[in-house]
Amino acid sequence: MFKFIIRRLLQTIPVLIGVSILVFSMMHLIPGDPAQILAGESAPKEQVENIRERLGLNEPIPMQYFSYVTDAVQGDLGSSMRSGRPVSEEIGARFWVTVEFSIYATILGVFLGLIAGIVSATRKYTFLDTSLMLVALFGLSMPNFWLGLMLIQWFSIGIDLPAWVPFFDNTSWFSPSGWGNFDQLVLPVITLGTGSAAIIARMTRSSMLDVIGQDYIRTARAKGVKETIVIYRHALKNALIPVVTVVGLQFGSLLGGAVLAESVFAINGMGKLIIDSITARDFPVVQGTILVVALLFVLVNLLVDITYNFLNKRIDLD
Repeated sequence: MFKFIIRRLLQTIPVLIGVSILVFSMMHLIPGDPAQILAGESAPKEQVENIRERLGLNEPIPMQYFSYVTDAVQGDLGSSMRSGRPVSEEIGARFWVTVEFSIYATILGVFLGLIAGIVSATRKYTFLDTSLMLVALFGLSMPNFWLGLMLIQWFSIGIDLPAWVPFFDNTSWFSPSGWGNFDQLVLPVITLGTGSAAIIARMTRSSMLDVIGQDYIRTARAKGVKETIVIYRHALKNALIPVVTVVGLQFGSLLGGAVLAESVFAINGMGKLIIDSITARDFPVVQGTILVVALLFVLVNLLVDITYNFLNKRIDLD
């Protein structure tokens, strides 16, 4: 397994290089001059030119990219054009906000999705199965931003919520003060967790139905093994491999920022940081944030692959 981990970590290098080239190119294709944005529309040309010179924007694009990669390899992601702070500090201030947000949403999605998927698979083609899958289909089709706006309308504006749900304060929004902001996370987590739950539920049902039809399941039932043991010990464990893949992808996408949910709920996470930086054409922050997200996504996929080996020893990672 050690060789597999080293090999996968080495494979992240070309991935990060490709991401950096793509993001760097796309940022320079966006209309507008960042120096003009920083100086203001009415700023004199001399001031704009001085800003361009200070930021190195007068250099050829290949030289700008080479300088950026050289500094990034040494751990320097540059400084924000807007605030002047190091990009690592800008990301650090938002990183744990998004991580906490993503972990809670993933836990909710896995909990609801596994339960719904197992119940649907064990009661195939019943009214309960059809109802759960219709709800899952609704969850897949429903835009996250719309659900977030509806939750705000129902629970924060339309109802005197604190009278019966004490953990939500409709007078305050999410603040990036670290772990423990659950009172401000409830509605955002529900908004994103339900979408993940729908995907996990459908995948769990499909995988469970495939496993339940296997010969060893019929053999276990023929031997008189209790149905709960057959389902949860034999069937579920072998059905979890594709589900773990989906969970990893969902968690990776949530780490990407869940941009719409963060915008709706005014969460100062990495997604909102990316949007604000793109609007201001803050090249270093956009590039640094997307590189961090890409690295996290690769590491999550690595963790998923390692989990396969624990679920099924027959899977040889080396």
